[in-house]
Amino acid sequence: MTYETRLLAPDTWDDFAALVEANNGVWGGCWCIGFHPEGLAGDAEDHRLAKRAHTDAGTVRQVLVYDGEQAVGWCQFGTPDELPHIKNVKAYEKDLVELPRWRIGCIFTGSKHREKGVARAAVTAVLEEIRTAGGGVVEAYPEQVDDRLPQRGAYLHTGPETLYADLGFVRDRQIAKWRWVMRREVDGG
Repeated sequence: MTYETRLLAPDTWDDFAALVEANNGVWGGCWCIGFHPEGLAGDAEDHRLAKRAHTDAGTVRQVLVYDGEQAVGWCQFGTPDELPHIKNVKAYEKDLVELPRWRIGCIFTGSKHREKGVARAAVTAVLEEIRTAGGGVVEAYPEQVDDRLPQRGAYLHTGPETLYADLGFVRDRQIAKWRWVMRREVDGG
């Protein structure tokens, strides 16, 4: 399938909100705020308001993926200051040598569009946005799916390791039983 991508901004907020609302607020009302400085403090309405405030202020970097006029997924990215909250932080910091310039936070695909290339389109567009912004080292924190039994009811909110490997990321270090730090250098453009 061919998808279009657009950045989350005030003019695309309604598309993003419709996708979140169609999927029960995403992960119990996260609204893709968990990686932001405020993290998951508060309830779903607090998360919605915080995400809207970031969107209106231009302090969010997120690519929306469209199938026609409908947003069907996204990928969030930013600097470590913009996205300071990651899972498994103690393990992450243990062998940390240098922070990356960029982080890829969460990936989400609407339930009716999974396994159709939405996540790949989202991450590919994010890498292009990073290239345009000057490039640098990019980190992602995907879950290992090879050599692992399928997880009933699980959703890989940071994406599968195989997707990132296909896009040129390499394992840097393991930070949980099934989660890795993967890195890639993106040339600036």
